[in-house]
Amino acid sequence: MPTDPLAWKTLDRQVAYTCPGFDIVNETVQLPDGTETEFDYLSEPASVCILPFTPDGDVVCIEEWRQAVSRLNYGLPVGGTEPKDDDLEAAARRELAEETGHEADRLESLVTVEPANGIADAVLHFFVAHGCRPTAEQRLDHNESIRVTETTLEELTKAVRDGEIRDGRTVLALSYYRLFDEE
Repeated sequence: MPTDPLAWKTLDRQVAYTCPGFDIVNETVQLPDGTETEFDYLSEPASVCILPFTPDGDVVCIEEWRQAVSRLNYGLPVGGTEPKDDDLEAAARRELAEETGHEADRLESLVTVEPANGIADAVLHFFVAHGCRPTAEQRLDHNESIRVTETTLEELTKAVRDGEIRDGRTVLALSYYRLFDEE
């Protein structure tokens, strides 16, 4: 099977650094012109992002401290997949329950994206959750501090439009939802 003439050839691969949640991978690659060089990228398990609606049509959101940008982040529940997840919907249901204490009557797949494929192998799967009700306490990871809030779809859309919400996962989820919702 012929490869694309733009494809790079991986000559060597090693994990340069590992920590909980992701690895930094170093590859020695050969470029199409024959040049050999190094390429580093972030490698992490696939993630799920949930746009959760209550039976009344409000959106369940979270507020969470984000150390990398030193501020409180307002957005949607997101989490990584785990080896024990049967499928992506199971991961989305687990993350929704862990971060918000809510369960959904029904989930539907929205879109899958590679949000930063120039520097990471991350894959993000978006779901819309319908009929979300609080059923339990949050089960947060040791390094999570999350406050659950609700807002209207219109207010969430306005916050994204006005630049008040900068979280890329929330912006993507809402943008795709509104794009497909208009069809």
